[in-house]
Amino acid sequence: MNQDKEHLRLLAIFHYVVAGLAALFSFFPLLYSTIGGFMLYAAHHPGPTNQEPPPAIVGWIFIVLGALFFLAGVAMAICILIAGRSLSRCKRYSFALVMACIECLFIPFGTILGVCAENVAAKANEPARRRLAMRIQRGIREYCCKAEDAARRRPVRAV
Repeated sequence: MNQDKEHLRLLAIFHYVVAGLAALFSFFPLLYSTIGGFMLYAAHHPGPTNQEPPPAIVGWIFIVLGALFFLAGVAMAICILIAGRSLSRCKRYSFALVMACIECLFIPFGTILGVCAENVAAKANEPARRRLAMRIQRGIREYCCKAEDAARRRPVRAV
């Protein structure tokens, strides 16, 4: 087995591990949703003391934000899992490269994994990077030519 295949296999395994950790940590925002539920309950059932209960909107904000962060965490875990599967199948290197850049935000494991995945996926995706660079250069050249043509056609106003 050559060295690149071995690196891809190891990266895929580490992606699976980080995806599991991301899925595990994505459950923590549900604590905020639980706190929001308690706040919502307290807003509708005041206690025996004369204290003013919290407004119901605060409870709803906690519930909604907790649920959104939970869903974002689960979506991120699924994307990391798909990136690991893509690396193990030696396909969709561009997706794995984008996910590696996003993984760098998750310190410390995501940063280490993201940098390693960027190096391996960039090396494996060399022909696609060259094609993309050529397309970008061609697009910039066409845009500049259009801008120059438009500037030549624009009438000069006398002041």
